[in-house]
Amino acid sequence: MRLAILGVGLIGGSIGMAARDRGLAEVVGYVRKPERAAECVELGAVDRIAGSIEEAVAEADVVVCCGSVASMAEMAGEALGAAGEDCVVTDVGSTKEELVAALGDDQRFIGGHPLAGAETAGVANARADLFEGARWYLTPTENSSGLLYDRIQKLIAGMGARPRAIDAAEHDRAMAVVSHLPHVFANQLAIQGRSGSDLLGALAPSLRDATRVAGANPAIWGEIFSTNHVAVVEAIDTAIEGLREAREVISTADAGRITEWQTAAAAARAGLSGAESDVGATHELRVLVPNRPGILAELALALGRAGVNISDMSLDPAPDMSSGAISIWVAGEEEAAKAESCIAALGHSFSPVSEA
Repeated sequence: MRLAILGVGLIGGSIGMAARDRGLAEVVGYVRKPERAAECVELGAVDRIAGSIEEAVAEADVVVCCGSVASMAEMAGEALGAAGEDCVVTDVGSTKEELVAALGDDQRFIGGHPLAGAETAGVANARADLFEGARWYLTPTENSSGLLYDRIQKLIAGMGARPRAIDAAEHDRAMAVVSHLPHVFANQLAIQGRSGSDLLGALAPSLRDATRVAGANPAIWGEIFSTNHVAVVEAIDTAIEGLREAREVISTADAGRITEWQTAAAAARAGLSGAESDVGATHELRVLVPNRPGILAELALALGRAGVNISDMSLDPAPDMSSGAISIWVAGEEEAAKAESCIAALGHSFSPVSEA
């Protein structure tokens, strides 16, 4: 397999290292600053650097766009224009709806977002194990090629990550709550808390912790907020309603009621801490499906919404290509049961095959 990485920084470099270390692909990179080419090769992020996007994607099986959120549509569009018909193009941006709306009509484009990173940037800080155990979201549409989706999810799983399909709009709404809104709060608390810290003569631990991400990389976060502004504003509106309720509770000065509110928050926080885990025997489900556009994306998205962690997936088309089978491996009895219910609800025939 030939893998092209457009933008070889922390994420792109880590993808290249992971793919090369595991023998998954020959890696060709592209960087906009030629003076960085030698470093990318020396660090083992790529096998070689191409002089242009067109050269990088020539004969590529997979292209990963690792530019900024604002530049992603242009970069991915250029890659699609130069790539072959059997090449899948994806990205690593943290907002998806606008990008998928722009490029999702092309069956070769499947948006992506790995939930992995580090405090430091640049290829010098890239690591082959950066994605080990990390969730990696994919946003296929009804137009996406099933064969190309299968290829990209296999590559991601091969790098140690856990691919999961999710609708682009659903992804952005979720990210607005779990990532983008906390940055909004941190920014506001940093601005609002200055007068208090001046009076105390020091930054209190609670404010220090709550404002850790305040003002983080203004250029990058400017792009994130602008490309996901609808979902972020919705999250802010919900938070405002919650603050109004908190104001009403605290204004009563009723210690018992306030304690109940605080206890409910503690329980909610405990729920947030529940880590995902893929444990137990591996179960294979063989799903019979018609050969029609979007069938694999439909199945993958439904399983993702059901919270099913897919350990692996493979396609087996019938000789006449009129139908086929999709084999899905999931870990644990509970995951298998959820998958069976989900598949049955879609109206597909399936059979449990084995467990290991």
